[in-house]
This record gives sequence, C-alpha cells and structure tokens, in this order.
Amino acid sequence: MTDTARGLHPTGETGATSKGTIIVSGGSQGLGLTLVQRFLDANYKVATFSRRHNDAVGLLQERDDFHWQSVDCTDYAALNAFVQGVEKRFGSIAGLVNNAATGSQGILSTLLVADIDAALDINLKGQIYLTKLVTAKLLKAGAGSVVNVSSINAIRGHSGLTIYSATKAAMDGLTRSLAKELGPRNIRVNSVSPGYFASDMVKDLSPETLRRIERRTPLGRLGTQQEVADLIVYLMDRGTFITGQNIAVDGGFTC
Repeated sequence: MTDTARGLHPTGETGATSKGTIIVSGGSQGLGLTLVQRFLDANYKVATFSRRHNDAVGLLQERDDFHWQSVDCTDYAALNAFVQGVEKRFGSIAGLVNNAATGSQGILSTLLVADIDAALDINLKGQIYLTKLVTAKLLKAGAGSVVNVSSINAIRGHSGLTIYSATKAAMDGLTRSLAKELGPRNIRVNSVSPGYFASDMVKDLSPETLRRIERRTPLGRLGTQQEVADLIVYLMDRGTFITGQNIAVDGGFTC
C-alpha cells in the first residue's frame, strides 16, 4: 500500500456541512489520489474514476462522501453516465479537476500511431468530453471551477515528450478560451503545471539525472504531490478572482 493510501481517512463523519461535490479524473493513485484526500479533508464530497480498482480506493469507499467508478475516459457515453450518477447521488457539482493522463515517450518519428492516438484520446479528447459534461452542470448551478492539470513540458518542451507536451499545451489553450467563455457565468477555469515532483514519474530516473534536476531548480529540490494538490484545492476553494491562468508549481524550474 502506498504512503498516500496509509494516510487515508476511512470515514467521512466530520460533522460539518459539505462545501459541494468535486469530480477528479484519474483519482486512484499518484497525484489524483492525493487530490481526492485533500478535497475530502477540505470537506468536499469527491467523485472519481479510473480503469482499475485498488486498495486505496477500497478504503475510501467506506466513506459516505466518496464515490468511485471504473470508467474508460475515452468513452463519452460512459463519462456521461458517470456524471449523471454523481449528480444523482451527491446533488449539484461544484467543480472538476482534469487529472487523468498517460505518457507517450519516444522520438516522434518512431512512435507507433496507436500510441499517438491513445495519448490524444486520454489526455485531450477524454478531458474535453468530461469538461463539456461537467460545465453543463456548472452552468445550471450558476457557479463553479475547473482546474486542468497541465505540465511544465507544455511551457518549455522536452525531447521525447512531443505528444504529451502537445496535449498539455492544448489543455492550456482550452483553459484560456473556457475562462473567457464561462467567466460571465461565474465559472473559473485555470491550469496548474507541476514540475518535477516525487512520484512514479521520476522513480526510474538515475540519481545523476535527479541531481541535475535539483541543481536546475532554484529551490534545490523536487516538489511533493501535496504541494501541487494544495494549490489546486486553493484554486477550487478560495481563488475566487483567479481565472484563465496557468500556474507552474515547479520550484522555479521554468523561471
């Protein structure tokens, strides 16, 4: 079981009134799981989906304020059924975090077309589908917030990550346009671009590569999932005059 899973609270009996319902895509592991716990700790109801169940999800399912479902994020009908089910169980939806993503590493000229299509479907089309469905609910409610988890690779580029970077840059464009489209209806839309942080994404990097990253980072260390999640919760909860922005959480790596 992961360290994050060990810190999960098995019950939702806080005695306080819920602030609303947040949907987090890809919330069964990594940053997504940390986001789920942070929102639960902040007294939100949380609904999430992923393709596979795990021990962390099983523990959280003991809570009345948590909902998980196995969903293929590239299947529009399945996403629609998920969103409708969340609304039926928890009531109106207050916000969305587009977190689900897959990597597609390799030099573009050598990538398989199937791998390119998979990255576009999961990282872009699936997120747009979900955003379309949830923002329709936010418009009905008359308020809400969307946070797209982007990447510093969309800002500075990285060899071997062309498709991943392109999909994240596309989501940043979606952020800016949607912020203008939905702002007059009291709905905020922002991107958060994590830098290098302790996660499965860096576990295979060599010690020398990690030292090189730390030397290039003004704060001299990797970030944590909690630091990224805390900003996202702030944007959802208290950042009421912030919209259309892409905020890097990277220790100064891109400055």
